[in-house]
Amino acid sequence: MNPQIRNAEYAVRGALPIRADALSKQLETDKSLGFERVVFCNIGNPQQLAQKPITFFRQVASLCDNPDLLQPENRETLLKLYPKDAIERAELLLKNIGSVGSYSHSQGIPHIRENVAKFIERRDGYPAKPEHIYLTQGASAGVQTVLQMLTENEKSGIMIPIPQYPLYSATLSLVNATPVPYYLKEEQSWGLSAEDLKKSVDDARAKGVDVRALVIINPGNPTGQCLHEDNMRQVIEFCHNENLVLLADEVYQTNVYMPNDRPFHSFKKVLRSMGDKYNDVELFSFHSTSKGMIGECGRRGGYLECVNIDEGVLEQLYKIASISLCPNVHGQIMTDLMTNPPVEGDASFEQYNKEVNGIYESLRRRATKLAACFNGLENVTCNDAEGAMYLFPRVRLPNKAIEAAKEINVSPDAYYALKMLEATGVCVIPGSGFGQEADTWHFRSTFLPEEDLFDDFCSNIEKFHQGFMEQHRD
Repeated sequence: MNPQIRNAEYAVRGALPIRADALSKQLETDKSLGFERVVFCNIGNPQQLAQKPITFFRQVASLCDNPDLLQPENRETLLKLYPKDAIERAELLLKNIGSVGSYSHSQGIPHIRENVAKFIERRDGYPAKPEHIYLTQGASAGVQTVLQMLTENEKSGIMIPIPQYPLYSATLSLVNATPVPYYLKEEQSWGLSAEDLKKSVDDARAKGVDVRALVIINPGNPTGQCLHEDNMRQVIEFCHNENLVLLADEVYQTNVYMPNDRPFHSFKKVLRSMGDKYNDVELFSFHSTSKGMIGECGRRGGYLECVNIDEGVLEQLYKIASISLCPNVHGQIMTDLMTNPPVEGDASFEQYNKEVNGIYESLRRRATKLAACFNGLENVTCNDAEGAMYLFPRVRLPNKAIEAAKEINVSPDAYYALKMLEATGVCVIPGSGFGQEADTWHFRSTFLPEEDLFDDFCSNIEKFHQGFMEQHRD
């Protein structure tokens, strides 16, 4: 077996979620566990926790899957079931797709890439080229492809934040590249500094690592921070000075809960605003249909935009894309809908706007409530969520708990998370799966459980934590 596969670890689908799946199955026949269901807070999977799909998106997708409904003889009946704009959108998509069961262009359906380019231009105020956009199987496939292309050998270094989303560390293990960590500052709302970036790259290069790229996750995962525009300019300046490719993971760009103080800015927008001097800064940016208010994780839709990338590199990127033939067409359709939703005056706009705003406001309320819950626990501190779908509280564990973890050969935060799962059915991921400062312990939890059940969800965590601390008190 390839040893790099053995080395790769992916905590959000690791030991804790596997145990959670086993408990969920056990609950089908055994009601004595002390909880009624397993709550999967290990992964940003909104519809698993009963977030409703956007009606317009599902209407269009269903018509694309069943085009016979669009036949003229069915129109009178169809208009009783579907709004006019959903029918028209499905017809337009099918005109440009053909059948959803066919392979598409390897880079993605041209019509949809054109709509993505228009979306980026509306968002940023700067033009985007459809030929520089790749539709992908979620953002993850785009990230994996770019990291694969950047890696020449085991000395190839990629700067990643700590804490980080384990897609990056796992992929670097698979391609046998060297992760170059830089640490986010918890006491500064998980901020980053140019000085820390510089120290990280200098230390790595002094050890013979060929540092090639910098990964920024904004809004942050698992930490939920949103970068200030000035901070983003410092990052771009750093990449310019150090000749680094910038990878901008921006899948949570609509999950921003303090829009006045911490609005989202894309790295593409900030880079273009800095002028021609920075036209040598190479940027790959990623977006996905899995997050935001859409939450269509299983559709696997997303895109990758290439900015200031050499044409020779783009040719190689196309070759890699063509090896997989094409991204799935259902995900491409969802990407079209994400980037080109109903607008004011459309038949579906009022319902679409109501659904999106309802989900957004609920997420804001749940984020605030869960942060307050965590901050009310003994020896726990938690930064507010400025964005994304997660909180990453720090737990100061008693020595007795740390020793108990050693006895079963797990990290202390994994021990804490396992005890929480077995007591409450709540599955979170220990901070050691994301990386953290030495001798600190965290866990990541989504705030996606249903709002009407949220008080009970928080109460169960509070009861568990109180009992855990009493049991392990020094």
